[in-house]
Amino acid sequence: MTRRVLGYLGLARPYRFERTLAVLAALLLGALVASAALFLSLTGRLGADSPRALYLLYLAALLAIALLLVPLPRLAAIPLSIAAIEIGLGFGSAALHGLGIGRATLLPANALTFYRNFAWHPLLQTVPVPSRTGDWGLTDGYHNAQGLRGRERTAQSVRERIAIELFGGSTTYDVGAEDGETWGDILETLLGADRYAVINHGVPAFSSALHVVQTAFYDRPYGEQPACAIYYLGWNELPNAHIRGLDPGYADYQVRSQADTLNVRRMDGMARRVSPTVMLATRLLVQAADTVRPTGPPPGAPSDAPDPALETIYVRNIHTISAINRARGVRTLWIGQVMSRERLSRERTDGWVLFVPPNAIWSLVERLNGILRREAEALGDIYVDVPADRFGPEDFFDIGHFVASGSRRFAELLAPAVAAACDGVAAGGR
Repeated sequence: MTRRVLGYLGLARPYRFERTLAVLAALLLGALVASAALFLSLTGRLGADSPRALYLLYLAALLAIALLLVPLPRLAAIPLSIAAIEIGLGFGSAALHGLGIGRATLLPANALTFYRNFAWHPLLQTVPVPSRTGDWGLTDGYHNAQGLRGRERTAQSVRERIAIELFGGSTTYDVGAEDGETWGDILETLLGADRYAVINHGVPAFSSALHVVQTAFYDRPYGEQPACAIYYLGWNELPNAHIRGLDPGYADYQVRSQADTLNVRRMDGMARRVSPTVMLATRLLVQAADTVRPTGPPPGAPSDAPDPALETIYVRNIHTISAINRARGVRTLWIGQVMSRERLSRERTDGWVLFVPPNAIWSLVERLNGILRREAEALGDIYVDVPADRFGPEDFFDIGHFVASGSRRFAELLAPAVAAACDGVAAGGR
């Protein structure tokens, strides 16, 4: 038995040291993968069902195949070479990124968020696609036949109720909530589902620029004018802070980045999610041929100071949305962003906000909230103050997205103001 093992390893006469080298290479690469997996697991960056976990399994499979092919060392060199390239691109790019060398990393993501749930749109860049019938409660977020987060409705059911439209980004879409448990769903229940229809237009990564487009063209998915429109804003403005020559419609960076933020390119697929080599090849192909151009790092410099250019655009978008709604007889309610200051002080941010240091995010969000309140009051709209100190770190799963307890608390704090504002609109006749 021992001789057979030694012969397999190339250490018995006649010696085959090319086999030995193949085994040593596989063991060395395996040790690197195991060390990286342990580090990612201990630091909470290895989700069980994530593309990153599949990447590690893929590497393990390549190395296992190489060990099985040791008697044929030339063939064993093929999976070994592929594994070495994949390890170098994945872990190597992540290490350089961690050292501040380069903005991009090819290490697969630690979550499969939004995969295949969105599609490209010529004006909004990304929109939710309707889910399959019967998928309610089975996916990361059910999209009804109108492509909106939430259960199915009919035009008749909306017509019989006071319609309230919600606009915002991922915190309005409520990425941490199960179907039926978003703060929009809970708000409808608290107001009375027999009297109100709360319709969720939230789309992850949307900011005020795209809310202008939504309000102008896509505010009536069931053909009925809403009584009220609620906008929950703040966090998604910050990716545009301190970009030099900021485009008035955020089209130089944030709007363009939607296609990659929500994975809506035609060439997107599971292989690109798991293999750094395929990911790099796809990026190069997209750079060369895709009409929707990928975004590179925008020009700018980090700063914890307010950005006057951003604030000017933000105010203009608030006024535009308010004017559209006022002309249609829709009452506008604004809510400033709620975030977890405790988590902001101790957790790493995800790179979503490019030029604002993590320790300055909350202060600039508070400033934007103050601007929102000031402009809402000047326009005769309603600003609903939802204090951040009414939430604890246990109400969030990261620095700004709610878990179930946070969604419920948010809806409970919001409901009285919404009932008072929107009942009045309905009573006055729409």
